[in-house]
Amino acid sequence: LSGCSAFRASVKPGDANTATPMSADYDFIDMKWFGENSANLMLDSDFIKTMKAVPTFVTMGIQNRTQKHIDTKAITDTMRGIVMDKGKGQFVNETQRDNLLREQGFQLANCTPETRVSIAKQTGANYMISGSLVEMKEKSAREVRVSRKEDVYYQVTMEITDLTTGLIV
Repeated sequence: LSGCSAFRASVKPGDANTATPMSADYDFIDMKWFGENSANLMLDSDFIKTMKAVPTFVTMGIQNRTQKHIDTKAITDTMRGIVMDKGKGQFVNETQRDNLLREQGFQLANCTPETRVSIAKQTGANYMISGSLVEMKEKSAREVRVSRKEDVYYQVTMEITDLTTGLIV
């Protein structure tokens, strides 16, 4: 008598910060953790602690070396926000370079000298942040009446390179 209504699914709002993962797939919690952990490790490093001036960074991305489509830019976006909020770094906007140059060209050709921005006055980065995300899988042997269990581990490796010397700092 109840038909399909007995199996109706429901959706309830939840807090993404306290949600627990339901699968071995990469999700929002993983992304948030990687970004926050990377920022905290960076902020706790002697490299940052011994800086006399606030360094300027450019993020060149994290290579996705998994077999899944993962938005690795979200990791560096999270990290960048934390570092900037703490006042320990400033970042050039590498994703908008072409738009910045296009706007400067427009202003140079079409705006009065009093209102146009100065050309060739952008701040250059001192340090480049790059890295990689890898996925490692471990499968257990199939047991009687038990499904095979699969554990998936993700590792993010990030590095800061001094743009003057080319050394990883």
